[in-house]
Amino acid sequence: MSEGIRDKVAIIGVGCSRFGERWDAGIEDLIKEASVEACEDAGIEIRDIQAIWLGTAQGSQQTGGVPTGIVVSQSLQTQGTPVTRVENACASGQEAVRGAAYGVASGAYDLVMAIGAEKLKDTGYGGLGGGAPGKWEPVYGAFGSAPGRYAMAATAYFAKYGLAFEEGKRILAEISVKSHYYGVKNPKAHLRREVTVEEVLNAPLIAWPLGLFDCCGVTDGAAAAIMVPASMAKKYRKDYINIKGIGISAGAGWGKEREDYDFTYWDATQMAARQAYSEAGIKDVHKQIDLVELHDCFSIAELIATESLFLCEAGKYKQEFTDRRAYYHDGEMPVNVSGGLKSFGHPIGASGCRETYEICKQIQGKAQEPSRQIKDAMIGLSHNQGGHPGRFVCGVIIYGMP
Repeated sequence: MSEGIRDKVAIIGVGCSRFGERWDAGIEDLIKEASVEACEDAGIEIRDIQAIWLGTAQGSQQTGGVPTGIVVSQSLQTQGTPVTRVENACASGQEAVRGAAYGVASGAYDLVMAIGAEKLKDTGYGGLGGGAPGKWEPVYGAFGSAPGRYAMAATAYFAKYGLAFEEGKRILAEISVKSHYYGVKNPKAHLRREVTVEEVLNAPLIAWPLGLFDCCGVTDGAAAAIMVPASMAKKYRKDYINIKGIGISAGAGWGKEREDYDFTYWDATQMAARQAYSEAGIKDVHKQIDLVELHDCFSIAELIATESLFLCEAGKYKQEFTDRRAYYHDGEMPVNVSGGLKSFGHPIGASGCRETYEICKQIQGKAQEPSRQIKDAMIGLSHNQGGHPGRFVCGVIIYGMP
């Protein structure tokens, strides 16, 4: 019988590099930035760490060779410390957190670190991708790029819930406005510029109906988290954060072929959320969850993920979130008050670990700007997914005070 991970692992230190177009730094520098801050936060030295997990999706392009964890041992000069490189598309950062947490929960290690890192700007990575030659059929071929995939989810959502194009676009614009509002207040965020609803609505289209401000950019960055057995956490600090539950789900990849799948919900997110809620003992998300950092690679992704995490009723996002501004830091269910992937940035392998950083800082009352600090936050949720609608891998982690 599985015992689960609830309250067995504590996070005692977190760190995060500045995200952005980091022409001044290589991936090694970003790893150092995040790891040194995490160690200082935990009050330990790099040499104290017994094992490291690295989440990165584009590792081979960055290191010029096989995408292993050696980039970490070289960067930090860990001298023989085991480093495991993991990859799960855009969910790679949370996969590193999960691996490190299970390394502690198993009893194999007493002090570990998870790192998520990605250096995309130097590689010329444009973020759009491309489909296989000869497959650009008007509907099926839209799955050749991430904007095309999420654009189809947006039009499907509009159609299913009877939203006119103008109304649907305005709902998405409100999400982007909120993301940029908090990005400005976050000194480590990439896109630190507020936008208006009108700017979002009038921006160049990327994939109809998604415009420029509906899409996250290509970013460099790294984040790190240090973990120990919860029974040992008081040795390091008083305000440590426990992991309450972890859920992960990988779809079978048939979403776009299934007639019963309509792209308006993330089934992998639903399954991962149920796992994490069960393990953490979450019975009522509205009463027990104080903040959420979710995977908003596009504005429509934040909307559908919010509903798929059961934070609001399907099709009711406008009434329950937009109209009531529930997703702001002083609202009923704050979502992505870091700026999210949309404004903070999305270095693929780093994002899931960066969500961990934000939630820990919020629960500890140490968000960088008081104007985005969530009052009396006790329980937080991170949601990190990779793939595309109908073919996702998704992770959900619940964090909280002991």
